Amino acid sequence: MTLLRACLDIVEEWADVFPQERSLKIAVRQALGGLVCLGRRTITRIIWTNGRQKLGWASEYLLHSRCRWDPQKLFSPVLKRALSWCSGNYIGVAVDDTRLHKTGRMIQQAFFQRDPLSPPFHVNLMLGLRFLQASLLVPLHKCSRVGTRALPIRFQEAPRVKKPGRKASAEERKLYRVAVRQHSLSQQFVAMAHQLRQVLDLSGAARKTLLLAVDGSFCNRTVFALVLKGVEVIARARKDAVLCFRALEGSRRFYDPNKFTPEQVRNDESIPWKETKIFYGGKRRRVRYKLLSDLYWQGGARKRTLRLLVVAPTPYRKRKSGRLYYRQPAYLLTTDLKGHAATLLQIYFDRWQIEVNHREEKDTLGVGQAQLWNYISVPKQPVLAVASYSVLLLASLLAFGAERGSAYAELPRWRRNARRPSCLDLITLLRKEMAEHPELLTSYGLNPSYQGFASAAAA
Repeated sequence: MTLLRACLDIVEEWADVFPQERSLKIAVRQALGGLVCLGRRTITRIIWTNGRQKLGWASEYLLHSRCRWDPQKLFSPVLKRALSWCSGNYIGVAVDDTRLHKTGRMIQQAFFQRDPLSPPFHVNLMLGLRFLQASLLVPLHKCSRVGTRALPIRFQEAPRVKKPGRKASAEERKLYRVAVRQHSLSQQFVAMAHQLRQVLDLSGAARKTLLLAVDGSFCNRTVFALVLKGVEVIARARKDAVLCFRALEGSRRFYDPNKFTPEQVRNDESIPWKETKIFYGGKRRRVRYKLLSDLYWQGGARKRTLRLLVVAPTPYRKRKSGRLYYRQPAYLLTTDLKGHAATLLQIYFDRWQIEVNHREEKDTLGVGQAQLWNYISVPKQPVLAVASYSVLLLASLLAFGAERGSAYAELPRWRRNARRPSCLDLITLLRKEMAEHPELLTSYGLNPSYQGFASAAAA
């Protein structure tokens, strides 16, 4: 099986998403053209890449503005096929928000927000869109010598509530404050957790536990108030979070008056360190941790029982003869009370793969570069681009397995130790197969060629 054939087998299941076959063909053209396009991923350049620059382009834009289809359903074929790679009792899903830069002032959803790339000593602002992404953590290290691969399964717009103007009444301002609490990023996370649990139940994973791995921005009262059967959360906590145990039996108190912080747990020599092995950075490494069970976070989780995992900083050297450095320790709070600590730590270490997704989506695939301003089109086109990226990652697993085989281009000298194909490796191979096997794409109205790729890049 080729990579192109595997991609087409997956996107054929998009037929249930679109109301007409014509809309399906346009979506597949934009998905494949957006992957192999050179330069900025604008709609016009994607059209040129597909060899349709002499034809009408109105339908390419109307797909997002007038055609009625649910963008999140594009991820359903990916999730159903990828569950077979997720063995064990847990399904790890990393959730994080990301921002897409925009310059058009006519985009209604765009707003000024904190730039995550700003230096720590000066906060910068950026105009852009905000999305909440969920990525399925496929544990490839269980069957091969490569790390976990994250497959996006949700990419939902997370806009802000528009602030009333200066002449707004007191009642309007009051309603605004209520709306901000109801539509906060954490509330949208809770709604996404319900959706993911429902989709997993329909996909045949009703007996497996959904473990959501999140960073410190979701370690709050709203997220830990989520009580849903089959859903657990593991989040990075502050080192000064105030924790405690249950009060002694016979006391009127619920919380023990003796408080402590995760930092104090790390420095407490009476609590022994434990060791386990985690697959990270291409091999299994020893990780030291401390575990405390049956504790409470009064300010965040209220009366919900939690567990605390304190991960010791790992020493490393930048070069063999260099000095020894230490990373920062990690403090993790989880609502899961039964899972083994090694399983929970492995899923949280794998959470970094969603950051890899964000980098490849923006830098390699140019998600958010399409020049659209229609209120309906703006949040839908990036979802199509991310869904095509997820299809590409899954197709590589179905066609060639987890490791980097002979089907890919020869590696340069500085990448001789690469065991897993990169996103650029997959795009290069897909571009080659599309140019060599155009007969597979004629039914979708595609006419790809190397000359067309080059001319579209120069346009």
